[in-house]
Amino acid sequence: MTQAQEHPVENPAAPDPAPAPASPPSAPDPVEAVPAWWRIAVLGLQHVLAFYAGAVVMPLLVAEGLGLGPADTAALVNTALVACGIATLLQTVGLPGIGVRLPVVQGMSTAAVPSLVSVGAAAGGAEAGLPTVFGAVIAAGAVLFLVAPVFSRLVRFFPPLVTGTIVTVVGVTLMGVAARQVGGGDPGAAGFGTPVHLGLAAVTLGVILLLHRFARGFLASVAVLLGLVAGTLVAAFAGRADFSRIGDAAWLGLQAPLHHGAPRFDVMAVLAIVLVMVIIAVESIGQFFAVGEIAGRRVGERDITRALRADGAATVLAGLLNSFPTTVYSQNVGLLRLTGVVSRWIVAASGVIMLVLGLVPKVGAVVAALPPAVLGGATLLLFSTITVVGVQILLKADLGDARNTVLVAASLGIGFLPTAYPEFAEHLPSRQLQALFESGIMLGTLTAVALNLFFHHLPSPVSARRTSRGQRLNGQEK
Repeated sequence: MTQAQEHPVENPAAPDPAPAPASPPSAPDPVEAVPAWWRIAVLGLQHVLAFYAGAVVMPLLVAEGLGLGPADTAALVNTALVACGIATLLQTVGLPGIGVRLPVVQGMSTAAVPSLVSVGAAAGGAEAGLPTVFGAVIAAGAVLFLVAPVFSRLVRFFPPLVTGTIVTVVGVTLMGVAARQVGGGDPGAAGFGTPVHLGLAAVTLGVILLLHRFARGFLASVAVLLGLVAGTLVAAFAGRADFSRIGDAAWLGLQAPLHHGAPRFDVMAVLAIVLVMVIIAVESIGQFFAVGEIAGRRVGERDITRALRADGAATVLAGLLNSFPTTVYSQNVGLLRLTGVVSRWIVAASGVIMLVLGLVPKVGAVVAALPPAVLGGATLLLFSTITVVGVQILLKADLGDARNTVLVAASLGIGFLPTAYPEFAEHLPSRQLQALFESGIMLGTLTAVALNLFFHHLPSPVSARRTSRGQRLNGQEK
C-alpha cells in the first residue's frame, strides 16, 4: 500500500459534506390539544349527553331504595351532577399530585347503590338515614385517597391480557343496558320493544352511521350529538318526547353542603362503602389503561396513584355535597374511540357543563327530556365500541397460551351471567354479595385479576418440582 493510499489527500474542490437532516419536530400531543372554544363546547356537550342518563339513574335508584320524597330526590340528582363535574375536572385538569390528566369522564357509580341503600335503611331509612350514608361516603373517599399509592403498585398485575379482558367485559355486559334503552327503558312497560321505540333508536343510529360514512372533520366528530338531536326531533314530531318537566324545573337550585345534618361515621357502614370503593378502584384501573390506550399515552404507576387520589378526593367532596361515589364512565371511553378526539380540555369542558346542569335544574330538565330509545341508538354503538377497544388491547397479549385463552373465556362467561339472568343474585345471603353478583363488570374484573394471579404470579407445584429436580441434578453434576 502506498503512502498516498495510507493517508489520502483531501480534495479542496470537493463540496462540503451535506449537513445531517434535522430531526422532524415531534407531533403535538392530542391529549393537550386546545381546540377553538366553540369546538370545545360542542364536543364537551356530546360527552355530557352520552353520560347523562346513567349519571342521573344512580341517585334516582338510591332515592327510591330509601323512600325519599320528590324534593329530596330532585336535590340528589342536582348534587350528583355537581359531584360528577367536580370529579371530571379533578381528573382532567387536576391538582398537584391529584388527577390522571387524561380525557376521563366521571359519573355516578351504580355499583354502590345496593350498599348505600343498605347503609341508609339500617340507619333509619328515608332522610333519617342520609347522614350515615354521607358519613360513610366521606370516610371511604378519604381511605381511597390515602391508600392510592398501594393500589398503584398493582399496575404490574394489569398487563394487556387483564386490561383487555376487563374492557371487553365492560363492553359486552353494557350491551344489555343499551338494549333496554332501545326498547324504551322499562322492560315492564306495556309499550316496551314496540316498533316506535325501535324506529327512534334506528333513526339515531342511522344518522350516526351516515355521518361517519360521508362526513369529515368536525361533523364526523359530533356524529353522536347530531344523531341524538335528530332522534329527539323525530320523537317530538311523533309525540314520543315529554318536555313538560322543563317548565316545572327551577332556574337555580342546589342544597347547601351537609344539608341533612352532620355526617355520622358508623364503623360497619364505613366498612361496607370502603369495600365498594375497593372494587370500584380495581375496575377503574382497567378503564384508565383503556383511556391511555386510546389517547396514545402510557399509563404508569404514578398516573394510577394520581387518578385514584382524584377518585378519593372527589368522593369526599361528594359526601360533603350530599352525593355519592363516582367512577370512570364507560360510554365516554367508547365515545373517545369512536370520535378519535382525546383532548382533555374538551372533557374538562364537559365537567363545567355538568356543574351548570346541577346548578341550573331547568337546563338539566332539557337534557333529561331525551327519550330512552334515542339514547339507546347511541349507546348501542358506544358500548359496542368499548368491546372493540378491549379486543384491540387483547391483541397485544399472547392468546396462543392456553392459560390466557382460559382466562379471557372464563372472565367473559362469568361476567355475562348477571347480564343474562340477574336473578342469580337474589338468593345470596348478604346484600354485599348480591351487589357483587348483580354486576357483570365487577364479576368479570375480579375473575380476570384473580386468574392472572393464579396462572402467572402464584408458584405452581409443577414448576416448583421441576426447579427442585433441576437443582438436585446440578448439585450431582458438581
